[in-house]
Amino acid sequence: MAVRLQRRLGLGDAVTIGAGSMIGAGVFSAWGPATGAAGSGVLIGLVVAAAVAFCNATSSAQLAAVHPESGGSYVYARRQLGAPWGFLAGWGFVVGKTASCVAIALTAGAYLWPDHSRLVGIVAVAAVAMVNIGGLSRTVAVTKVLLAVSLVALACVVIAGWSTSTTSMDRIVPTDTTVAGVLRAGGFLFFAFAGYARIATLGEEVKDPAVTIPKAIPRALAGVLAIYAVVGVTVLAALSVDVISGSHAPLALVVSASPLDWLSPVVRIGAGIAALGVLLNLVPGVSRTVLAMARRHELPGWFATIDERRSLPLRAEVAVALVVIALTAAFDLRGAIGFSGVTILTYYAITNAACLTLPTTKRRWPRWLAIAGLAGCITLAVTLPLVSVVVGVAVLLTGLALRRSLRRNLAAGVESVGRPGR
Repeated sequence: MAVRLQRRLGLGDAVTIGAGSMIGAGVFSAWGPATGAAGSGVLIGLVVAAAVAFCNATSSAQLAAVHPESGGSYVYARRQLGAPWGFLAGWGFVVGKTASCVAIALTAGAYLWPDHSRLVGIVAVAAVAMVNIGGLSRTVAVTKVLLAVSLVALACVVIAGWSTSTTSMDRIVPTDTTVAGVLRAGGFLFFAFAGYARIATLGEEVKDPAVTIPKAIPRALAGVLAIYAVVGVTVLAALSVDVISGSHAPLALVVSASPLDWLSPVVRIGAGIAALGVLLNLVPGVSRTVLAMARRHELPGWFATIDERRSLPLRAEVAVALVVIALTAAFDLRGAIGFSGVTILTYYAITNAACLTLPTTKRRWPRWLAIAGLAGCITLAVTLPLVSVVVGVAVLLTGLALRRSLRRNLAAGVESVGRPGR
């Protein structure tokens, strides 16, 4: 019998993991590209991203209650739409979240040691991998500490921002934006809200998942949205659009330009630690999807092994960490965010499509939310930079080709074993 993961996580743990997966992502890194796209209309983009994220969250929660297994929408889409769609969702999640890990590692470097951001990012991924290998219970405990630190850092940003005499709500009036710019900003800022899927990927490790997951996802999302709104208003009121769009660490600039600039080290360290908290949860989320795909022979079966002592997919965990380290040495922050947006929005588009097939008796939210989520994901994805769209589509198609090749080789091996004389 295959070794199963243990159900150790309660509602509070699940909400903590969801919040920890979101806070530290877009709130520290996505304001630059998003403001570059929408100017002072970036807050409208934040609302658009949050609305799409909420629709996706309701679809994810409903599907997780019906299919409480590790793998998230990879499993949901397989069950509701068929194996090819399930693979596309899983592959989109794996490559998109891997890119997210790269972006977060670089964000940690941009705040902690800007002159050597790649080196810091590589060290951060290696350190997080060592913590995760210690087991999921340790991951939850550390996430709680990191989440508290990141909230302190954000509080310092807000206090410092409004202590400056030049901070003005007049900068928030969206006078220099377009519909296309707002949608592109929404695509960038969606990167900040995608962490709630981490809860859904824990379906095999959450106590009473049919009850816990539908409660945890909306609660984590609502709390994070409120925090993002406060921080976004503060940043836009304190800095000019040009300054925000040109920086990889705009929250640090808010503090350094204020009378409370002595708080800068607190914010830089807090931001770096918050990014580590996101990595702490993203890497296991990717590894659980790799595990689910390997179990179904859509990725090499070598990844399907679970370490019994630690109760985690050790091989998948280590492989994901090594890939993230390699890509952190080669990619830039904005490119990683754009690519991640395209592939993750594809993942959620499939999630919403899968939710539309649920019977009425298994629905917890209105059907129109899944329709809105599907339309929103497609719209935001196609409005991201053309290079990100082209590369994202190419990688998704490459994954489908690799799946076909892997399954063809598997079928040939089975046929070869079954022949007489073999």
